[in-house]
Amino acid sequence: MHRSILRILSALLLIGAVATALLYRDRLDVAALETWINGAGAAAPLIFIGLYALATVLFLPGAVLTLAGGALFGPLWGTLYNLLGATLGATLAFLIARHLAGDWVRTRAKGLIARLIQGVEAEGWRFVAFTRLVPLFPFNLLNYALGLTRIRVLPYLLASLIFMLPGALAYTYLGFVGREAMAGSEGLIRNGLIALALLAAVAFLPRLITRLRQRPMLPAEELKRRLDAGAQDLLVLDVRTPEEFVGDQGHLAEAVNIPLEHLPDQIEALGSNLERPIALICRTDRRSAQAAALLAGRGFAQVQVIQGGMTAWRANGWPVEQAHAQAH
Repeated sequence: MHRSILRILSALLLIGAVATALLYRDRLDVAALETWINGAGAAAPLIFIGLYALATVLFLPGAVLTLAGGALFGPLWGTLYNLLGATLGATLAFLIARHLAGDWVRTRAKGLIARLIQGVEAEGWRFVAFTRLVPLFPFNLLNYALGLTRIRVLPYLLASLIFMLPGALAYTYLGFVGREAMAGSEGLIRNGLIALALLAAVAFLPRLITRLRQRPMLPAEELKRRLDAGAQDLLVLDVRTPEEFVGDQGHLAEAVNIPLEHLPDQIEALGSNLERPIALICRTDRRSAQAAALLAGRGFAQVQVIQGGMTAWRANGWPVEQAHAQAH
């Protein structure tokens, strides 16, 4: 009981600190902060890293500090200090969430929340890397959210440190260019072009990473081979309408029918094993691709689209059924 009370008091103290920081964040004077850090001498890097970590824990905008780091320390050392501050703050928030609420959330999580947590835990450091490169969620909130999972601390820390590097480098360099512009540096145009190139590369990363994460389509021939081999754990999910499922193209004897438009409401029917292989099939592969994106977003890690769908299956003359639909 004493431990529970201590956790509740700690959580209330954290909420109060975050609320205060957000309430007064408009009073953050970056110029005064830079002057103060500049006057700290050899301790300036440590002070800056500590302030960056504290700002991350308290939900203050890190972009402002990242730009300030570039202006204060230059592109090389500024990137290092920004990265260390952001990683330290992210790890502190992760540990705080795990200590205060990790067990409580995991024992009470049900349904969609439980599946999302399981999906994140199954991906482990890969999920951390993906979200650092592709900012799907606000950075500060994500740090606390990941602390509620069972992802281990060291992989989380290393993935954060490594995969936040591109963004840290780009924005630090932008801060450095801003300082050079104010000083009237001769290399301003060159440095500005470098900053733009880095920002463009960071902006392109989400598309690149999303494509790399997409599993290649599964040829109909490979699906036939797996079914003939008796792949008991493979779920063949047909996302056509019930009328199409028993219509002229027929369906696979092993297939379960959940129409694409009903899939969001019937994901419970797929079970809680997020690592189970799922082969999606429709008339061609357009609806299957939409279903794959939906299932991947719900944490299912082994989802593949059958290339060409039932059209490719029928083109090979393989057997189908046209009645007795296994529909949910």
